[in-house]
Amino acid sequence: MDRECSQLLPSVCAVLADSRQLVADDTFLEKFLDWFKTLTETESSLLLLQENPCLTELITCVLKLKDPSSSTLSFILRLTGIFAASESCFQYLQQRELLISLFGEVGPLSSALWEEASVRSGWVQGMHSMVQHQSALYFLCNCEAIDVIFTLQGDPSLFVASAANQLLVHMLTFSLQSFQTKPVNIKDCDWPICAQKLIVHIEESLKSNSASRIKQSLKLLTSVFGCCHDLWTEVLWSRLSEPIVYLLEEEPVHAGHSLVDLFLSMARSHVFSCPECSLWTSVTCALEHLNPAQVGRLAVGVLKLQECPQAVRIQALSVLLQPMDCVLKAASQPLEYPGLLNRSVNDSATVETLLSCRSSCANLLCQTLAHLEELQYLTCLPVDLPHTPLLQSVVTILQFCIGLATPASCLGNKISRILIGCFRVQRSALDILGALSHWESHSVFMGSVFDILLEYLKSPDTSPTVLKKSFQATLKWLVSLSEAPSSKDHWQQTEQFLRDLFLVLQKRLCSPYWEVRDSALEFLTLLVKHLREKEGFRQVLFSSEVPKLTEDLLEDPESYVRASAVTAMGQLSFLTHLISEKPGVENGNVKEKSIVAQLKEILSTDSEGFPRRAVISVFIDWLREGHPDVLKDTEQFVSSVLQAVNSDLDWEVKAGGLELAEVFSAQTLGRLGLAACPYAAVLSSATRSTHLSESLQIFCRVKLFEFLFGALCDCDRPVAQKACDILIALKAELCDESSLKEGTSAGLSTEARGIAWLEETLRRWSSWAEPSPRGDADKAGSQDPNGVLLVLRTVDLEGLHRSLNRSSDHIEKSPQSLLQDILATVGTLEENEADCY
Repeated sequence: MDRECSQLLPSVCAVLADSRQLVADDTFLEKFLDWFKTLTETESSLLLLQENPCLTELITCVLKLKDPSSSTLSFILRLTGIFAASESCFQYLQQRELLISLFGEVGPLSSALWEEASVRSGWVQGMHSMVQHQSALYFLCNCEAIDVIFTLQGDPSLFVASAANQLLVHMLTFSLQSFQTKPVNIKDCDWPICAQKLIVHIEESLKSNSASRIKQSLKLLTSVFGCCHDLWTEVLWSRLSEPIVYLLEEEPVHAGHSLVDLFLSMARSHVFSCPECSLWTSVTCALEHLNPAQVGRLAVGVLKLQECPQAVRIQALSVLLQPMDCVLKAASQPLEYPGLLNRSVNDSATVETLLSCRSSCANLLCQTLAHLEELQYLTCLPVDLPHTPLLQSVVTILQFCIGLATPASCLGNKISRILIGCFRVQRSALDILGALSHWESHSVFMGSVFDILLEYLKSPDTSPTVLKKSFQATLKWLVSLSEAPSSKDHWQQTEQFLRDLFLVLQKRLCSPYWEVRDSALEFLTLLVKHLREKEGFRQVLFSSEVPKLTEDLLEDPESYVRASAVTAMGQLSFLTHLISEKPGVENGNVKEKSIVAQLKEILSTDSEGFPRRAVISVFIDWLREGHPDVLKDTEQFVSSVLQAVNSDLDWEVKAGGLELAEVFSAQTLGRLGLAACPYAAVLSSATRSTHLSESLQIFCRVKLFEFLFGALCDCDRPVAQKACDILIALKAELCDESSLKEGTSAGLSTEARGIAWLEETLRRWSSWAEPSPRGDADKAGSQDPNGVLLVLRTVDLEGLHRSLNRSSDHIEKSPQSLLQDILATVGTLEENEADCY
């Protein structure tokens, strides 16, 4: 601890020990604790207490207070625990009977303040910090604190209950790890006293009739097996497996979700990875006995594990597929499509009962669909999924939801009534429908998929969120089909679907609801982005009214829609020149105003930020990808865009302009062979000098540096940071050591300058139309390469970079400032009691 803090600390401790003094903000205490945690990690805790006796006096004074505040008492409990984590400091505090007074029965445990959750939380956290050595464990066992922690597991405060559970986990793992000099066996005498007490309590809880105690013990074991993978965990399981398996055999199983958490936690540990491990017997039992609504998470978790026995995997997959199989059989289907399961692993009557009930049907199907979707994205699935029947069952669910499925049984009639108009199930089914698109077998059922997607896209009853999901699923199917080796074989069917799709899209683009128009534009943007290289797609697209309607939406009253229309037109414009070059295009289709001019107008005049941000993003993409309209005159394009962005007040638009400037500068340097590339040919000194001069002239013509220097002075930190990064990179390329030496030998000023000087230089640049004589930065305009280069060399970019990357509260974060703040705010609480809101 430095001298300044040592001098302030007694006054702060006196304030905290005085119940008449009020600390206005509890966050001060949290920062105070964080400071001491850092100190005790780098310095001796005992030495800190000995050199600063005010800390021990603070603990003693708070204990003597008749009515301390709950926040102060909680703070003292946690502070004492931090110091007691050191065994020497623990002994020091114990000799003064401070630990027993704080954590024993005579302390806060027996006071009225124990009713405060903050005090109970402080007690638990203090204990947790303290238990870092055997002396603390012995103390904890001898003062009967374990029973208190057991009670706090069921505390009404979730924070206290969670902290108590974490403390018990720490106690068990720490006691066994520190004790384990030889392999631990199952006999009680070989376990440490603390561990024995904990395990006996867990056993008793598991065998009790109390659902809350059972769940608390299962949660404790889940955390233990999740954080510790030592061999003793296998011994612990062999001791506790019997009462846990017994829980599975009860009817009904009350702690199903907790048991699933436990088994998944254990299955991820290498200790239980052996196929012959008894854990897998318990998992099999759980797959058989748990409720279908509970067991899905266990099944999908098991299927993700590579070490799981194959028989367990097959059973887990069957458990997941059973609800889908029931739905499939509940609707009339063509005979050539088999069911999902050859046999039923569990009693299907349970699943059918849940599907027949309105309160459980949607929940079960949503969970099942989500789990099955999760499996689709696994790179290596250890079991084979029946993709075609699964796809058929998903389509059947979507048909049930809009009344298109024909029930084939009493169950089918009930499912039909329950699912009609169920948005939750529709969303989940559309998610997995999209995920199933990448399997090669999809072409077998492609017609049914297209039919159900069109039904959802054109139905007026489709909600905006479901419509968006429908668009997403449609996009995945079209992209997947276009990339498939057999795409040409199915093009006729795909082409007809696209024609029907664009008819629907035309209506959606004219919807009175802005969310619908926005979703349609987002879908169109992605569709064009992925399929624009396909000639057939381009022909179908431009034979529809979609491009014209999209252009009209650039003037939509809703800013979100205008922004989406901008992005869509940015993609469509890549195709427009290809279509217009073809013979037979009528002049009437030629735009009166080019898309570039329209977007520039939006960038300069739109009152909302979203469309302007969209425009700058489109322009960046155009520049990167070499858009034909940009390539006609790149310098003029970049110059006009930077000029418009420079006067924009939206920092995100300016950040986009900086990205455009970065792309342009990189392309320019790369084209002239100046970009840093290990594979580029080495230029001669004369050639490099010529290219540097040429690139500098290009940058000056587009007023690149005027824009970058202006952004460097911007009040928005992200803008200034980005500008500084770009300028540093350009300085490294344009201002090599030889140019710096040349400037010095010519008598030019090389003194590092700051923002104030730069702002004054920019003001002078803006007032002069003509470039000034060589070498005078104060009299050189932004289009004079030599003057710009001198400014680039002169501004202290590295210093500004350090300053910009420094946090805004770097001064106030010091411990000395914290102590001063605590003293400064004491007593101001009563003076400022008026509610400023």
